[in-house]
Amino acid sequence: MCAIAGVLNCDSVNLELLKDVLHHRGPDENGEYKYKNLTLLHTRLAIQDLSCGGQPFVHENFVMVFNGEIYNHLELRKDYLQEFSFKTHSDTETLLYMYIKYREKMFDELDGMFAFAILDKKSNTLFLARDRSGKKPLYLYKNEKSLLFASELNAIKSVIPNLVIEEENISAYLRSGFFFKEKTPYRDVENILAGYYYKVDLSTLEIQKEQYFNILDFYHQKSSLPFVESQKHLDTLLHKSVKDRLLSSDLEVGAFLSGGIDSSLVVAIASEYREKIKTFTVRFDGAYDESSLARLTAQKYGTQHYELEISMNLKEDIEKILLNYGMPFMDSSAVPSYYVSAEAKKYVTVILNGDGADELFGGYRRYVPAKNGWISIAKKLSFLLALLPQPHKKKSIYNFAYRLLSMSSKEGLDFYLSATVDIFEDSYKFEASTLLERMDTYVRSMNLNPLSTMLYLDFNMLLFSDLLVKMDIATMAHSLEGRSPFLSKSMLEFVPTIQNDYKIKGSTTKYILRDLAKKYLPSELITQPKRGFEVPLKSWVEKDLKENIFEKLEKKESYSSHFIKNSFIQDVLHKKINISEEKRAKMLWTMYALEVWKDNQ
Repeated sequence: MCAIAGVLNCDSVNLELLKDVLHHRGPDENGEYKYKNLTLLHTRLAIQDLSCGGQPFVHENFVMVFNGEIYNHLELRKDYLQEFSFKTHSDTETLLYMYIKYREKMFDELDGMFAFAILDKKSNTLFLARDRSGKKPLYLYKNEKSLLFASELNAIKSVIPNLVIEEENISAYLRSGFFFKEKTPYRDVENILAGYYYKVDLSTLEIQKEQYFNILDFYHQKSSLPFVESQKHLDTLLHKSVKDRLLSSDLEVGAFLSGGIDSSLVVAIASEYREKIKTFTVRFDGAYDESSLARLTAQKYGTQHYELEISMNLKEDIEKILLNYGMPFMDSSAVPSYYVSAEAKKYVTVILNGDGADELFGGYRRYVPAKNGWISIAKKLSFLLALLPQPHKKKSIYNFAYRLLSMSSKEGLDFYLSATVDIFEDSYKFEASTLLERMDTYVRSMNLNPLSTMLYLDFNMLLFSDLLVKMDIATMAHSLEGRSPFLSKSMLEFVPTIQNDYKIKGSTTKYILRDLAKKYLPSELITQPKRGFEVPLKSWVEKDLKENIFEKLEKKESYSSHFIKNSFIQDVLHKKINISEEKRAKMLWTMYALEVWKDNQ
């Protein structure tokens, strides 16, 4: 795991500063390669081939900088690259030779997480690419004369200080809670899309963008396998995914272990290949404690288990945590993710997690009405909303029913945001914009059944723009590499084809995965609802961070007031609007994250 960067026609850029800002992603060594008006940079977190895996990697007319892991790279050497004489044991060399021999066709065979750049001196081009789900980040700045790419927004911002804020994107962030697809807070900076490669002509700076992976293709390829065969195949694929991510490291690999089935399954399978794997469960002040459930799995498989007691100094740490993202970031679970990564790093450098399982198998409650046709029924009863009091318990059946009634009368982006983030929905109407219209068109463009549509949108919006960003920044802030077996190539290509009846059965989410878990896990875990990191956001807003939030938002000229009427902001602050406590907390947190980011521009 590493950080990469490249600078073209930017003579004024401070390269040492750029490397310093990226140092936490690659503290072990750094490298630099200059070619004409292009400089490629690399900072390394050494995990594979510790002595010979340095970068940039040069072979004849090709130079590569690479961030990530190619888990099947030894298989690729054996099956596809027999004619090459390898100098190292690193996946970097494998990846470059795959590109030299197969060009864009190489993506058909790669299983991994990656963001890389390849300079081809003969054709005078730069080739940039990201993995299928977007686990490894890559941002691109470009104007008429120059170009810069880097693994983090903060790196670009540090060396190009006069970036123009794109306020249409900021408004859409407040509305949705994330930056849509390639959008960032800045006008000339884009988030390179997952499953894409970009070809840059170094003479003209023209960019050709091509998509090599679209999970939608697999949602259109429904499997005819019956349940038992589907589950057996899933079991086989999950074993290979876990094994590859466990064994392709020269350092010890640990695993996050919650009380849920996703991380518990990963630990159970990993224990077949490594004895006494280190597992980590955390307890946070004021949060739901899953340590007793996690302990059951740890005891069953004899892991070297750590229950980490974490006390958060939120008032002092919150701005540092949020500023790691380089953009306004509203997912409050970024806070516990930051702390648990800091603790885990004391023991290991590589960690397995369960990311992606919910968005593939249907792990959220909102998938149940989508699968069972409840939305059309609820639509007929949506008039009852005017008569019902606001819900105040997030996990209650009443809250579920209330939100179902609310979203059932909506369509397009309104429906999607109501079903997912639900920040300002039904409470504040944002001004129309070209970007919001584009997002609405995107949501409406799906030609899938309701459940597959929701899964597809979550994969391409929430997972890409929020959840994977959260975990990448939280782990890499502490030089910790996170690996996600559920996001392997084989899982991304197979799980969308599974029949919907195997994903949601009645009111049971992730049915096929839960049923598989019976083979491996204590029965107490199987029926546990989806929780993730239970963040006591209401308590934070009312207590720990109340002073911070009021200081940022009570003033008349807050940045949020450029997009939301200040009178509404004050009504939310002082509880003069009829909304649930949970919704109020999300609104204030989303605006607070924006203020922290803007104050540091």
